[in-house]
Amino acid sequence: MEKPKTNLKIVADKKSARVILPNMLTLIGVCIGLSSIRFALDEKFELAIIAIIFAALIDGLDGRIARLIKGTSKVGKELDSLTDMISFGVAPAFIMYFWKLNTLERFGWLLCLVYVICVALRLARFNVNSNTDSSWKDNFFEGVPSPAGAILLLTPLIISLSGFDFLQLNYNIITPIFFVITSFLLISKFPSYSFKKIVIPRRTTIFLLFGIVLFFGLLLIYTFNVIAISAVVYVFLLPISFFHFQKLKKKHENDKIQDEDDLEDIL
Repeated sequence: MEKPKTNLKIVADKKSARVILPNMLTLIGVCIGLSSIRFALDEKFELAIIAIIFAALIDGLDGRIARLIKGTSKVGKELDSLTDMISFGVAPAFIMYFWKLNTLERFGWLLCLVYVICVALRLARFNVNSNTDSSWKDNFFEGVPSPAGAILLLTPLIISLSGFDFLQLNYNIITPIFFVITSFLLISKFPSYSFKKIVIPRRTTIFLLFGIVLFFGLLLIYTFNVIAISAVVYVFLLPISFFHFQKLKKKHENDKIQDEDDLEDIL
């Protein structure tokens, strides 16, 4: 008697398949962030900083790739926050502790604890606020984002490696100041540019691509010089973003009042 044929097909969920790639990138970011601590333990601070930069690049890519291929998920969102906590919270604090703060003994360790706690609070607030409706405020972060905070925290070390240290800075004083200021910026409601919804005119696309290629070319050749200059430029952008935010806020408040007045006239 002939046995009936059974065709077994394993059908993979397309949604699950799309989720794998961005989550894998996020996990790679975790590995790179943890590796930066290992480099700092071996006093290879150049490699530690480069690892944090790579982790920041991956952090900027995984979310965009997830949205592009429609592979966003709640797991990916939580995983991204945990990765940021390690790569931009714990790792930079350890790097700076092994470089300079260990000479301050207990006070240096206290600064590391305060910074890591501020990163955790900043990420928790971001996760809560990300569920709100979109508005013009999406062009700004509340406080400095954790990747930018990590770079700001590492700025004294970056300057010491860049060759720009012609001012003979006292890093025993400068480093704690950077810890305090960065920790405050993380948990504050200071508006900073998010650069997520920048509209680039089509005619300027070629110049943008040239600028990106030029930037990464210089980054490969003059790594720490470019990173140091980029950190300084970002610091100067902070007051600009504040005044820009206040200007837009005032404009939208005036528009809202005008709309309410028009409604009262109609009624």
